[in-house]
Amino acid sequence: MQSIQANSYPIHFNEKGYEAINLHLKENKYSNLFIIVDSNTNEFCLPHFLPVLETDLIIEIIEFDCGEENKNIETCVQIWKVLTELGADRKSLIINLGGGVVTDLGGFVASTFKRGVDFIHVPTTLLAMVDASVGGKNGVDLGNLKNQIGVINVPKMVLIDTQYLETVPQNEMRSGLAEMLKHGLIYDKEYWEQFLDLKTIDFADFDVLIYRSVEIKNEIVLQDPTEKNIRKALNFGHTLGHAIESYFLENDNKTTLLHGEAIAVGMILESYLSLHKKLINIEEYSQIKSSIKAIYTDIVFEENDIKPILELLIHDKKNEYGNIQFALIEGIGKIKINQMVENELILNAFQDYKS
Repeated sequence: MQSIQANSYPIHFNEKGYEAINLHLKENKYSNLFIIVDSNTNEFCLPHFLPVLETDLIIEIIEFDCGEENKNIETCVQIWKVLTELGADRKSLIINLGGGVVTDLGGFVASTFKRGVDFIHVPTTLLAMVDASVGGKNGVDLGNLKNQIGVINVPKMVLIDTQYLETVPQNEMRSGLAEMLKHGLIYDKEYWEQFLDLKTIDFADFDVLIYRSVEIKNEIVLQDPTEKNIRKALNFGHTLGHAIESYFLENDNKTTLLHGEAIAVGMILESYLSLHKKLINIEEYSQIKSSIKAIYTDIVFEENDIKPILELLIHDKKNEYGNIQFALIEGIGKIKINQMVENELILNAFQDYKS
């Protein structure tokens, strides 16, 4: 597949990506090479990745425990200390091999260590391929609050090798699929419609769907790299989705949700908001709700869950001047940003989700 040119960096696919990494290593005089992995990618992905590297550089592997609960500043401090102890300098290169937690955290570590060293993303999950590794956002959570600390800084390149998906569990694949569905809902109606009947999808050629999803996100980011305008479209489903994800992460009585599981709920809820703001019609809403519910297990919300979820909305990064801002769909394939929504309508959305 043809490489995609992003904002000052290329996105390569499959074998072409390894050629690009090896050429980059040959052309740049790096002092040493660090590969950041989590415990999963160290076991399942690193054995595939290391043999394809063509370099005489000393390679150091830095591993941290997998899971969203480890995507925090404490993990960064540990990695910064290891980098220091192993002699990393301004001419070091960091390769982040893993899912969204690894690329988000690894990009932040690289962007801030000695005021910034070069880094490359090699995403190994569907979610990381179509979302986390593309667009230049790097960061960590603050307690249970998602991505509160971070920077926008682009890698030298992104390599997407879909062979890594063979190691990804089905629930993680569904998590990544949520972002692909979102890309269709906000930008490309025909792309969305390809997912209406999953039985007709040729998963043997899933690369084409992944490629289009990356293409959509990149097209949006190129128009607005720093999220002042149209890039806010990518937040559809995330305003409520992130609040739900944070609440379930901090609550010991709840099962922690994967990112895509929370975003799937968020997209249904925010489609309901779009309906009642007269941005979509009832047929469109019914199609969205039934299609997403056919893929994802319903999340149970008790009456005492809703208030703390709404309270978490005030920490959303998209808020301005204390006002909660939503990106809502205006017909399938289009978006309307900076939408204000009253609490009563949000409460009604949760009630409708249960039905």
